[in-house]
Amino acid sequence: MGMRNTTLCYVTRGDQVLMLHRVKKKNDINHDKWIGIGGKFLPEESPDECVLREAWEETGLTLTSWRCRGVITFLNAGCDGEYMYLFTADGFEGDMHECNEGDLEWVDREFLYSLPMWEGDKIFLDLLWQDAPFFLLTLRYRDDVLEEAVLNGEVIHRSI
Repeated sequence: MGMRNTTLCYVTRGDQVLMLHRVKKKNDINHDKWIGIGGKFLPEESPDECVLREAWEETGLTLTSWRCRGVITFLNAGCDGEYMYLFTADGFEGDMHECNEGDLEWVDREFLYSLPMWEGDKIFLDLLWQDAPFFLLTLRYRDDVLEEAVLNGEVIHRSI
């Protein structure tokens, strides 16, 4: 089992967040979940190069103001692990286009948690909204169930 590198970005516009409802890909681990935008690194690509490319590919937007907020380690017995560089962006230009992975929608922050999403996503979204300093978060899943969350070395959730 290897570890892959990915990015995830939450683009904000006032109190709204650009979310991707994953409904278009076959065999998608994220099927019917709402997530931010992002994806896997290309060879020899840095985290910021990856997030800029993925944002443009998935939305048509060019990010003009962004920052890396933390690194999430995803572990799941059934598949490869993942190091995910988590970004927020509050500046962009360009016109949005359709995404081949799902439907893009601006969602009011207060309604975000009523959407189907991974349990661990709510943990790091809370950290983003609290403007937490740069953090390391490990999320250990068994299939769809979050078994453990460790924030900066401290267990904050355990269901095992």
